[in-house]
Amino acid sequence: MSEPCAAPGPQPQATSTKGYSGVDNLEVMEVATNYRRYLTHLVSSVAGPVEGRRLLDFGVGVGTHAEELRAIGYDVSCVETDDQLRADLESRGLRAVETVEELGDERFDVVYSLNVLEHIADDVGALSRLRQVTAPGGALVLYVPAFQLLYTAMDRKIGHLRRYRRPQLVSAVERAGYRVQSCCYADSLGFFAALAYRAAGSRTGDLNERAVAAYDRYAFPASRTLDRAVGRWFGKNLVLTGRAPEAGR
Repeated sequence: MSEPCAAPGPQPQATSTKGYSGVDNLEVMEVATNYRRYLTHLVSSVAGPVEGRRLLDFGVGVGTHAEELRAIGYDVSCVETDDQLRADLESRGLRAVETVEELGDERFDVVYSLNVLEHIADDVGALSRLRQVTAPGGALVLYVPAFQLLYTAMDRKIGHLRRYRRPQLVSAVERAGYRVQSCCYADSLGFFAALAYRAAGSRTGDLNERAVAAYDRYAFPASRTLDRAVGRWFGKNLVLTGRAPEAGR
């Protein structure tokens, strides 16, 4: 498995809440092409060979990464509670269900969730349900916002209940029955950009498309490089990879 902790991302990408109010910010994030490629690569690097691999996107949102992973050749299913987003996913040929419980006895080789867990009050409960549909030895990939210090109007607008610290996320994942393989901070430059946004950014929580595109083009590559040195200590996001126990363990 490749090391995911050396790479960052700009602002949040996907959510999973009924009647989600942050779709406009998701649409703005479509201009962040480097960020999108990074998150898709993060999942595919953990998933490994395409043939026979079943992936589950929890809180798929507008479906950007699910579509990209499907294009690579993975068998991708989606969980999305927002009725309108789910209908749009289905119209594009993606399998989408409202809840994990609808998956029944199905098992997936990789379960991933990108900028979703922070929206859920009972995050351990949500992870426990995902654990039930993860194949023995299967992988978990999480990407979440970090540091409550960085909480802004944008977090409020899109329904973030929290931003995580590393021990907090590791504890939640372990309590749900996964074994954590790696967990570190990502987007070190984004940490400072988020501080600036908190001081002078939009009070309504809106994202500026031009600013997002500029960050993605110019700051993103530098932030990825810097993360290799400082990702243990700080960053705007957290990246975690874990595994479900093998059968019989």
